[in-house]
Amino acid sequence: MQDKSRAPARLRADGDSLVLVQPIRALDQTRGAALVLRYPMAQALAPYRPLMAAVIIVGLIGATLVAAASWALSRGLAKPITALDEAARRLQRGEEVSVEVTTHDEIGRLAESFNLMADEIREREADMVHQALHDAETGLPNRRALERAIQDRLIGLAVGEQVVIGTIGLDRFPQVRAAIGYELATQLVAKLGQRIVDTVPGLIVGRLTTSILCVVSTTTDTEDVLARAEALLPSLEAPLQIGGEPVDVHITFGLASATKADIDASRLIEHALIGLDQARATHGKMMVFDPVAYGDPASNLSLMSEMLEAVRNGDLFLNHQPKLDLRSGQITGVEALVRWNHPTRGFLRPDLFVGMAEETGHIRALTDYVLTQAIEDQARLRAAGHEVLMSVNVSGRLIDDQGFAEHAIAQVMAAGANICFEITETAVIGNPDIALAVLARLAEANIRVSIDDYGSGLSSLAYLKQIRADELKIDKMFVTALESGGTDALLVKSTVDLAHSLGMKVTAEGVETREVIAALQLMGCDLAQGYHVAKPLAVDKLVEFLDAWAIDLPVKTESRLSA
Repeated sequence: MQDKSRAPARLRADGDSLVLVQPIRALDQTRGAALVLRYPMAQALAPYRPLMAAVIIVGLIGATLVAAASWALSRGLAKPITALDEAARRLQRGEEVSVEVTTHDEIGRLAESFNLMADEIREREADMVHQALHDAETGLPNRRALERAIQDRLIGLAVGEQVVIGTIGLDRFPQVRAAIGYELATQLVAKLGQRIVDTVPGLIVGRLTTSILCVVSTTTDTEDVLARAEALLPSLEAPLQIGGEPVDVHITFGLASATKADIDASRLIEHALIGLDQARATHGKMMVFDPVAYGDPASNLSLMSEMLEAVRNGDLFLNHQPKLDLRSGQITGVEALVRWNHPTRGFLRPDLFVGMAEETGHIRALTDYVLTQAIEDQARLRAAGHEVLMSVNVSGRLIDDQGFAEHAIAQVMAAGANICFEITETAVIGNPDIALAVLARLAEANIRVSIDDYGSGLSSLAYLKQIRADELKIDKMFVTALESGGTDALLVKSTVDLAHSLGMKVTAEGVETREVIAALQLMGCDLAQGYHVAKPLAVDKLVEFLDAWAIDLPVKTESRLSA
């Protein structure tokens, strides 16, 4: 049997006490015995309380240090990341931004990369802005940049100041470009722009179109600007060295001004461009935009719509002005003149809508209508027993239109009409090869060609020689001055002789008196047209006029041809 006195003691907690139980050998072998010791818990733990307090304090201090270190570490990481995030947001809004680099760790390298990216974005944006505001070929400010500059100046105008816009057009630029090439022609534009900048410091100079520059300035005296611009013309037109060779420069000015910001920049530029067109139309070197001559664009557009409607409805009509043969005394031809009695605007002069039809591209429709009516009126004259040559005015814009030519030829040949096309001498200047080919085709179809208003423009003997024309019409400004003699008489006489030497007949326009008739006869002129012969007549009145003329031909001849 095991000796119970050697059994291990057991320690346990019992409420507020510690109990130690140690088995002992009993006197009575039949019963066990144990020694039980009870000790209060508080007294047992009393020696350990200072140690426990120290452990708790140390634990709290450790936890505090860990928390502080964690906070410091998170702050050290979060602050630069937050700064990067804010910088990225500002960069997204288009602001210029950079991040301060304070470390050389991963965060520092990230900040350096961000700054490099921001610099590249700024450079690209600056390049994009420059491209958006400058002409790629010349480096000059483009229209958008000019409009911004003009608008800024309009807004900032002081009392008495004006913004003046000048458009400078290189004359005959397509011909210059064809002669020297595209690249050198572009250099010509760029060098002209630089010449203007060097000549007049402080001007804003930009490129509006391929061949038109624009200058912007502010002034208190528009007349002074005009005088200075006129004085600068000779120096601006001095030849420029392009590709090592001198190239002649010929320019035309268009000007417009505004005294307050009641007009936007785009409209002001358009006014200056119109001024340039007006200068070229009058063969001048400079013109200030004339709003009266320009008219109302909305009204003009409406007028063209109404004209097309009138063409479709047959509301236009023709009057015919007779041409008198100065040798036979007979009426051998008439000129068809379009007329329009507008339902609300009243009678409209042809120059009010014909020129506009040319500019807006509607001249083909108008000319087709006039030709159709002229052929019909000629048929009525033939039915009444009168065979006369019917002349129709044809725009120079249609002479190099082969489609129009073929359509007109087919129409004339189908009707067996006796038609003459009156064109201006400058009609062949735009596309001479095509125009001369069209004129040759008209001659083959027995459609005669008359050169109208000879002497009113830039007469060219070279083109006159090439044009296969049957008739030359001397402009009325020379004819009406014949009575006074002088150089006009010499010019008319030399023109008659020149035309005859080229195989053409000569018609004098604007004949108002018998004295002019007599002078023309002495010069050998063939035909006369004007109010002294007859005013333009509707076809019914023309039939009556021709009937009366044929019946009383000797009297008519005497009254018209005798001085």
